[in-house]
Amino acid sequence: MTPQSNAVFSWSDELTPSRYWLELSNSCIYNGQYYELPYSVEVHARYFYSLLYVRSALQTKAHIIGSCFRPHRWLSQQHFNALVLDYLWFGNAYLERCHNRLGQILQLRPAPAKFTRRTLNNRYVFLGQDPLAPELHHFAPGSICHLLEPDVNQELYGVPEWLPTIESALLNEASTKFRLRYYRNGSHAGYIMYLTDANFTDGDIEALQEQLNQSKGDGNFKNLLLYAPNGKTDGIKLIPISEVAAKDEFFNIKSVSRDDQLAACRVPPHMMGIIPTNSSGFGSVSDAAKVFARNELQPLQDNFAQINAWLGEEVVRFEPYHIDAGE
Repeated sequence: MTPQSNAVFSWSDELTPSRYWLELSNSCIYNGQYYELPYSVEVHARYFYSLLYVRSALQTKAHIIGSCFRPHRWLSQQHFNALVLDYLWFGNAYLERCHNRLGQILQLRPAPAKFTRRTLNNRYVFLGQDPLAPELHHFAPGSICHLLEPDVNQELYGVPEWLPTIESALLNEASTKFRLRYYRNGSHAGYIMYLTDANFTDGDIEALQEQLNQSKGDGNFKNLLLYAPNGKTDGIKLIPISEVAAKDEFFNIKSVSRDDQLAACRVPPHMMGIIPTNSSGFGSVSDAAKVFARNELQPLQDNFAQINAWLGEEVVRFEPYHIDAGE
């Protein structure tokens, strides 16, 4: 008899960059019609509906700066809110100056950053909605004011400053999806059913397998009856796979990845409705709001005030940020 040898093996998935980082470039390529953005704007736009904490933090900023804005006859509140959201999410905001037949300014309206591109000679174009053959609309020379978040690799487009937290945000999303699968699977990460009882026939095993498959998903936690008259006590065992780790690591991953996103967006958590998990809480929300207004809100207001220099008239104006009416 040939002696049996011990078998040792391991498995792991190679850690590869996400699709987002694979499409991230250090330069803006000119494709013959316009300059490409240094990141995938399509992927970036889809994250608007999945990155919970990033979106909440940025919309908190947008709501606060929008509440301080004083509407102008050329720039409405709605158009300014759209301009701010484009700037915070895409790192680019485009404001179009529309004229009447007499050459007078009729209104200022934002051009959606997802579809606006820069071309030669400091001109701008708007992409049509046909993905195969987008029709380009050329803006009039000098009619676009481009606000951008500076990038160290190029100067044509802005790049969102919170971009490095994408991986943490995706980790947070992946942990939520795992928890959903974990719950639907009957609150376990899987198990090994170990059968050693010789009384089980192939038909019994197939019937048991069918019943176990039906116990997962919607309506789980079903009771199963297994009748084995001559069965042994240890003839059937359930060996859980990483059950304890699956429960504990979920909360750690959610907490750490959330903190990464909040640090990148620099928004106090109690201004976003996040409930503290410690006994001391987050501290005074009034003090945090005052520091936030000085360090984050005022620089944003100064960036949008560049529109006034472009127009030669004070159109973008802000009221002082007050926490309550008594201040």
